[in-house]
Amino acid sequence: MTRIQSRLHPETVFFAHLCVNLHVGVHGDRQAAPAQTHDGVDMGRKPSLATGRFGCTRQINSGPKPSGAAHLLLLLCALLVGSIFLQGCRDQKTAGETAGREAPEVAVSVVPIHPAPLRDILILPGQTEPHLDVRVASDAAGRVEALLFREGAAVAKGELLARIDVAARKAALDRAKAAYELAENVYDRRRKLFDRRIITQEELDYSIAERTRAEADLDQARVEYQDGFVHAPISGRVNLLHVDQGEFISRGDPLLDLVDIEQIEIIASVPESDVRYLRVGQSVQVRIDALPGKESLGRIDFIAFKADPATKTFRVKVVMDNTALEIRPGMIARLAFLRRVIPDALAVPLFAVVDRSGERLVFVVEDGFARARSAEIGVIEGDRVQIVTGLEPGDQLIVKGQRNVEEGTRVRIQ
Repeated sequence: MTRIQSRLHPETVFFAHLCVNLHVGVHGDRQAAPAQTHDGVDMGRKPSLATGRFGCTRQINSGPKPSGAAHLLLLLCALLVGSIFLQGCRDQKTAGETAGREAPEVAVSVVPIHPAPLRDILILPGQTEPHLDVRVASDAAGRVEALLFREGAAVAKGELLARIDVAARKAALDRAKAAYELAENVYDRRRKLFDRRIITQEELDYSIAERTRAEADLDQARVEYQDGFVHAPISGRVNLLHVDQGEFISRGDPLLDLVDIEQIEIIASVPESDVRYLRVGQSVQVRIDALPGKESLGRIDFIAFKADPATKTFRVKVVMDNTALEIRPGMIARLAFLRRVIPDALAVPLFAVVDRSGERLVFVVEDGFARARSAEIGVIEGDRVQIVTGLEPGDQLIVKGQRNVEEGTRVRIQ
């Protein structure tokens, strides 16, 4: 009985005991009845085998009969026990078939692992700025007589940009010239009179002072007259006009902005842990977000000697040519600084690294089975990542189907 029960489900044994208890509950009053004698047989004595079986049968038959509800309950219990028993046999058969059948192979693709050079590249954002950005201000006060360029126009260094109250300054210059000529003539006449000893040295000295004063006034008038002509300090383009023709301005008021964008400067903030890899003159790959697919080459022009106290980063300036004027100041750039080259790195495609519950894994093939390796990643270059620990040269790395395998999965290399 013990061996039979061990093969049955616990539910089967439970319901069998339940049915026995129900049977005993229905007929339990007969077991409690005192011994009786039937047909002269003493029920108190131990009967023979035949008599005992016959007597028992008569005892059961002579007892009170169970009700219809009890019969129905017993029938339901028997059906339930049978269904559970059959299901247990079916489950055992299915488990046996599954255990006897081998797990299917998973098709994978592999690549051999070999050491290869890998570049350690630092990519930082930066903002483009013009190589030269000059705000041209007025050296004189007065009315703007003429603005000779419009916004966007190209100008050359030294070219005339505007005239400010030139007519009035021309009149002042003419007066200064006349006063100087008069002082010069007076000095010449008095010099001759002094040589003839007609006038004293004091009168001659007075003439010399007047001539010197007139010469200084003439020089000042010339400067003020020239200040009325505004010339371009650099070659570039007019980016913004601050005044209109006919306006009155004061000395030092801005007139216009000139920018030189044939060279572009890109300013980036480099962390303190990376600035030690950079050198002035080092080449830098530059990509502009507004110009997708276009890469340019720049060079490091300046590295700050002092870090920004707020961000603890160092200001780095990269200069690049922009003769086509495609790059405009204010655009966002991506700078790729080469920190170092790892000559014998074990690099794998990024998609070959699988994340399982926060652990990075790579799968390799060994003797037809997939083996999981815990991977520590290092430098990332493009779509390749360095595996610091977890791989060895010559390993067969799974690069297709790696998400469909587990440790010990049988695989087939395509």
